[in-house]
Amino acid sequence: MSFARAADGARIHFDVEGAGPPLVLLAGQANSRRWWDPVRSDFTAAHRTIAIDALGTGESESPATAEYTTRRLAGDAIAVLDELGLDRVAVYGTSMGGKVAQWVAADHPGRVRSLVLGCTTPGGARALVAAPDVLRPLAGPAQHAERALAELMFTPGWLRAHPGPYAVLGDRDMSTAARRGHRRASAGHDAWDALARITAPTLILHGADDLFCPTANASLLAERIPDSRSLLLEGARHAYFEEFREQAGRAVLDFLGQHRN
Repeated sequence: MSFARAADGARIHFDVEGAGPPLVLLAGQANSRRWWDPVRSDFTAAHRTIAIDALGTGESESPATAEYTTRRLAGDAIAVLDELGLDRVAVYGTSMGGKVAQWVAADHPGRVRSLVLGCTTPGGARALVAAPDVLRPLAGPAQHAERALAELMFTPGWLRAHPGPYAVLGDRDMSTAARRGHRRASAGHDAWDALARITAPTLILHGADDLFCPTANASLLAERIPDSRSLLLEGARHAYFEEFREQAGRAVLDFLGQHRN
């Protein structure tokens, strides 16, 4: 197994697949690197992909005293780059991973060649959050909550054709403390003022029917990040990258190919 050491000494696990310019993959809240399993092979022919188990997920440690913030998780990603001896990389973060990616690019502009932000938000007072009636079913009994989350991720037709299991519904082996930490990190994210410091060319992707992270957040990000453009995927929900894999993957690869240097 491959590990890096975070600033507080926690072991952060990652794995590497593929060949080519390096591409860091950052997963959503309370999910390990397995979030990327359904689509990772789309990138490994053209890129050396580095998928990270965020603190408290997968094979990474979950110290009882750990501080969970999206900015801290960005520092953990930089520790992985240092462990691998990588100076500049492309970064693709989705959902909470997109929040982490914002801090990677804002705090370490020299390390990020290009940036892709998917189904995410700048956080803070200006960001749009899911409506209470959207979130309420997620607080119910586990079986019903999982189904409600799946319905926010995928369209009904896709769910009927793909009975699961689904890689994006959370790391079942996380500790309760780590799960709470991820919730706090995601809810407390606010990179609004920092977004103007991002110098990497940026592609922003979002499902046009995403109720979990309202679609207007893509416009907010595009307004704040200087060299950015956005693409809305019609009919897509939160897990656009899996259900709309062909369209989304092609857009990301085309973008990364334009910014290889």
